[in-house]
Amino acid sequence: MNRREMASGAVAIFGVAALGGAARAQSGNEVSRAARALYRRALVLDCNLGPPITSAELPLPQAVLDLARNTGVSAIKTSMGGFNAPFEDTLAEIALYQRIIEAHPDYFMQIRSVADIAAAKRTRKLGIIFSFESATCLEDKLDRIDLFRNLGVRVMQLSYNLPSPFGAGVMSPPESSLTDLGREAIARMNALGVALDLSHANPATTAAAIEASQKPVLITHAGCAAVHPHPRNKTDDQLRALAEKGGVIGIYDLFYLAPAGRQPNLEDYITHMVHALDVCGEDHVGIGSDTSFGASELSEEDRAAWAAETERRRATGVAAPEEDGRLPYTEGLNRPDRALVIADALHKRGYRERVVEGVLGANFARAFGEIWG
Repeated sequence: MNRREMASGAVAIFGVAALGGAARAQSGNEVSRAARALYRRALVLDCNLGPPITSAELPLPQAVLDLARNTGVSAIKTSMGGFNAPFEDTLAEIALYQRIIEAHPDYFMQIRSVADIAAAKRTRKLGIIFSFESATCLEDKLDRIDLFRNLGVRVMQLSYNLPSPFGAGVMSPPESSLTDLGREAIARMNALGVALDLSHANPATTAAAIEASQKPVLITHAGCAAVHPHPRNKTDDQLRALAEKGGVIGIYDLFYLAPAGRQPNLEDYITHMVHALDVCGEDHVGIGSDTSFGASELSEEDRAAWAAETERRRATGVAAPEEDGRLPYTEGLNRPDRALVIADALHKRGYRERVVEGVLGANFARAFGEIWG
């Protein structure tokens, strides 16, 4: 299994990028003392982030372990199986992560309950929530939801960008929607305590799935279509329906936050965050970076690797509009403690500490408590 196959998310090619280059250029000295104090005591939960793991070789380098411990992140949700891995490859990736966690129990722990998230914060470990972005590994077999839930997968999507036996992604025909098997899958997930994630679902599937679910649903990594229209960004109607169901949206760092031709910046990010807070309410917004744990060095090697990944996505038909050569990061947030910068930006805009703590992780933790039981 190669690095691209074992690491989480489409941008895992950047791995843990050492704390040089871009990270040094954004040293964090501008962050207020009040935001730092809030960040230290808050539960920090990023609901779509690649872990600081760049190799299957054990033990992991001490620099990687120190990064996992010292960044201040309590837990992350990480995708297993990429966007199209089959059943056997997904099982192998889960086994690999479990082996890494077993080899470094003082630094990592698998999250299976909300109590585990609190324990990760308390013991300064990085908690890892296993999740699926794609339904490929499920094929059309509902019993695999049970199997993977028992292996610790606590968040699942019904599809990536294309149609699946369960529902339709954002690059599917607009008439494609939740299927009868998808309704059965949602009922099974509700019963087992598996969170339903609609980040990549198209509007028809999103609406039908929110209505079908008896528990809160999540959009772990997306933006706001009212700020920048894009298939991967969610409309105000979708955001309201999510909030009314008790769910949470995580705002991502991807280039879909801004028009084609330029990298998004911190102001773009906070504009999406503030809009989501205005539409959903303060209890229904969080962080879902959809990038790698560390900072990208933005080197020529990185750019070439991302160009190759973009071509791979285009070849499989999953690429969304505006995948135009920009690297998957937001200026100002290209650092391991990106959530600290977000907390500071919200604090400087006058948001109460309770709201900031909710965005940092308490909102997703609350939703997980209601879903997982």
